[in-house]
Amino acid sequence: MQATEIIQVTIDDAGLQLNADGSLRHLLTLKGLDKTILIELLDEAQQFISPFGAIPARSRSLEGRTVANLFFEPSTRTRASFDLAAKRLGADVLNLDVNTSSRKKGESILDMIYTLQAMHVDIMVVRDASASVPAHIARNVNDYVSILNAGEADVSHPTQGLLDLLTIRQNKGGFNGLTVAIVGDIAHSRVARSTAHGLNTLGVGELRLVSPAALAPDPDEMPFASLTDNLDDGIRGADVVMALRIQRERMDSLEGIPGMDEYFANYGVSAKRLELAAPDAIVMHPGPMNRGIEIESSLADSSASVITQQVTNGVAVRMAVLERVSKTMAAT
Repeated sequence: MQATEIIQVTIDDAGLQLNADGSLRHLLTLKGLDKTILIELLDEAQQFISPFGAIPARSRSLEGRTVANLFFEPSTRTRASFDLAAKRLGADVLNLDVNTSSRKKGESILDMIYTLQAMHVDIMVVRDASASVPAHIARNVNDYVSILNAGEADVSHPTQGLLDLLTIRQNKGGFNGLTVAIVGDIAHSRVARSTAHGLNTLGVGELRLVSPAALAPDPDEMPFASLTDNLDDGIRGADVVMALRIQRERMDSLEGIPGMDEYFANYGVSAKRLELAAPDAIVMHPGPMNRGIEIESSLADSSASVITQQVTNGVAVRMAVLERVSKTMAAT
């Protein structure tokens, strides 16, 4: 991003997402998003789930629409699933990354967006390492363009949050009375924030955030969750245990961060530790996994693991979101 480029920062991204009639125009954050919209998106995503071996669910609901995937930060799962989702809905798809964009040459992000608007791009999927970029774009696009946040700094990753919610609902039937433990680098995790806010809105029974003190969020940031630095206490009796990826570079760059072996010993989710959880507990991970650091390899491949199910649900969730904002366009 250019040093002279001003990015408007606001906490009202939830309101920015909606049209005047309450319909979804952009998806920027799950924080503050209405419970009804969350449930409708999960219901719609479920309809796009197909058995393995069957032809994936398809429709022509985005035929004639153009989706641009603007990934200014590396991604495999999110980018691939948005690409597949748009194509399975019949859209024309344009994929851009920082190495092929004019932004790398010095063009402002809004000039790039205005260029894409002039090419009749209808939906822009944006991933960026800087905070507030998706909302900044959303405030400046034409009325007929929708912006979808595909990962924003350590702030928000709403479609990942939705696919986590869908996976939990598929395996547990709902959220009331559930105890969910999220383990790892909470402070720097956009996944933890989006999933946590979605769980809170849908009425989860208890949410526990487990991390070393140096990787814990501000206690006031998610007051609906309990914080602990003790993994055994965090997963005891839990119905859902989600391990987060540890960024190896942070192991050496922050004070108070244990080394990799020490981290696994104290915070690694293992089959032995899972015995403390509920008997039918499921294990989740947003990927990519560092096996033997945040999760035991055999546990990641066990019957308790729903990690590949999360990946499957990612395509379905992104199909649901794309179709939802496309319907809003059709109504305008």
